[in-house]
Amino acid sequence: MITKEMFFRQADKQFFFEDPHALAEYARHNFPDECDEAIQNADDVAAQRFQFNLRWDMERTWEYIEFEDDIDWLYQPGNDPEWVYAFNRMAFWVCLGKAYALTRDEKYAQAFVKQLRHWVNTVRQTDEKAWRSIEVGLRLDYWLKAVRYFASSPALTDEVVDLFCKSIEEHAEFLMGVWNPYNLISNWGVLANHGLFMAGVMLPKSERADAYVAEAARRLSLEMQMQVYRDGTHWEQSPMYHNEVLMCYLDVLTLAKRNHIPLPENIERQARDMCHFGLYSAKPDHHEISMGDSDNVDQRDLLTRGAALFSDGVLKSRAYDKPDFDSMWDMGEIGIETYQNLAASLPPETDKAFPDSNNYYFRNSWAESATFLHFHCGTLGAGHGHSDKLHIDLFSQGEDILVDAGRYTYVFGEDRIRYKETRAHNVLMADEKDFYICKDSWECSDLTRGVNQKFFSNNRYGYAEGGHLAYYDAGIFVNRRVIYLKPDIIILADELYAKGSHSYHQFFHFGSAGALTGGGNRYTYKSDRVTAEMLLLTEGIASAIGKSTISRHYNQEEPSSKITTTFHGKGFVGAFTVLALSDPGAERKLRVEKLPVTSTFKGITFSDSQIQALNIFYGEAHYTVVVAHEEFATPTDTFNADGCIGFGNCVVFDRTAGETEIGTVLLW
Repeated sequence: MITKEMFFRQADKQFFFEDPHALAEYARHNFPDECDEAIQNADDVAAQRFQFNLRWDMERTWEYIEFEDDIDWLYQPGNDPEWVYAFNRMAFWVCLGKAYALTRDEKYAQAFVKQLRHWVNTVRQTDEKAWRSIEVGLRLDYWLKAVRYFASSPALTDEVVDLFCKSIEEHAEFLMGVWNPYNLISNWGVLANHGLFMAGVMLPKSERADAYVAEAARRLSLEMQMQVYRDGTHWEQSPMYHNEVLMCYLDVLTLAKRNHIPLPENIERQARDMCHFGLYSAKPDHHEISMGDSDNVDQRDLLTRGAALFSDGVLKSRAYDKPDFDSMWDMGEIGIETYQNLAASLPPETDKAFPDSNNYYFRNSWAESATFLHFHCGTLGAGHGHSDKLHIDLFSQGEDILVDAGRYTYVFGEDRIRYKETRAHNVLMADEKDFYICKDSWECSDLTRGVNQKFFSNNRYGYAEGGHLAYYDAGIFVNRRVIYLKPDIIILADELYAKGSHSYHQFFHFGSAGALTGGGNRYTYKSDRVTAEMLLLTEGIASAIGKSTISRHYNQEEPSSKITTTFHGKGFVGAFTVLALSDPGAERKLRVEKLPVTSTFKGITFSDSQIQALNIFYGEAHYTVVVAHEEFATPTDTFNADGCIGFGNCVVFDRTAGETEIGTVLLW
């Protein structure tokens, strides 16, 4: 029998915190509102009223489900099984623990014990919805964290602790028997095996507990090598699942460091890389973008933990000033002190290419009011990926301007397809065909490849480029160039290299905070924070504003607006879109004109399929931008666009500064 003293008095071990009541004093002093919210959540759980509303709940709900009598742990209130999956992860038991630390009210410990007894006595391994390996791993995480808060409670008798530990051992043994190629490549493997690692560390020392630790560390190392690209991005191309995986590795590293458990070298190195991906991929408001199956979540708690764990001042510069209510419990007294003594330093660059996942990020500063631009030309990313090749996100002055529509639901049907399909993203479509076809909620057909990825940045400009082969069989190569003239002008140069005649669409989904007006080739998005002017410069283009929706969180959607363009062409077609940003009340007139481009040496005018150029006037700013769609220098040549002479594939001339020779070459 494992007694209460044996479990809680492991003098040779350190876990996430030493004294939850001391941490509660820190929380009450620094986060009174969050304390009240935690207590309210715990009151609901004690009353058997359940809602999944925590920051990292993967599938949030917005209505309470209440059990008046015994809890039915396998109850599914609608057609979405994610509810019963989340229910059997028990993140809400950690809420009971925090409330107990804050109040010392025994009702929270008693609720924990009552619900623990009932679950252990009624739910069996044959109940598959409760015993998927992902739920087993997350249950180990939340149970082991929750129980530590109740160490001083008389409700946790020797009998209860022994029941708890026997169930932990049952969970661990279940996971010891689950190891296959799916777990090696899926986030499920990490979420499961980090729970196995925690069980081995936090159970009283034994030969079998040591085996849990060793096997979990071996698996987690292999999973990290398989799932996380060299650039630090999780391969599933969904920031939310990147962060869920990162959270697991932060737990493992915390326990390993504090208990002097050696881990394979790659775990710490790659976890730190994952943190740095989060640093660059977060919007200026610190939220992850709604890419793939992701919600609009503030991810600073993870950067806060990472900064303390790795003594990384760059991570701290994009994290909280002090450990927040969510991260402080997992950092404990040791982590909080480390963080408070750590000096913050801004990242060395504002723009970043992640060449393995093919995600590219630009911003004009690290201020929360900064302009942020993201371009994606990478893999689908398995079941959580969407039809988002060549998608862009745009954020400025604390607000989403161009957005990914989000995810909304995992239940296969019209809504799941609507949020995953091509039309839900800021991309191009040819001949009315989606470039991924949803077969069900997770599998797609017609997979394609992203190609031709390029990146350049300096303190004045940013450039990214990429194409894909989705329409190769139809004789079309789709390519997009993203040109950022810092701080406030963005140019999209879409290139359709085709045989024969085809029809095309562009889609632009706007944030919900502002109003979208306009028509023809000029549109304006305006809110209290930001104004964005958009000009469409494609010959024969038609466009219209339409109704759309965006989902910032699972099971939640809100109305928004979109622009859909339509144009046709035979052979090569170049489509330019220019966006310019300003503060409301300080708008400047955006004017763009197409320019003829001539050969400096041969005296000919290049065709639009060879080179195109734009003069862009925005307030006092004046730029000439030249884009070559083909090679043009034979035998020797330079171009001339409105007196600007240069050479290169994409060149910008700052005419306000008097540039007319060479310019800045963004792509040779």
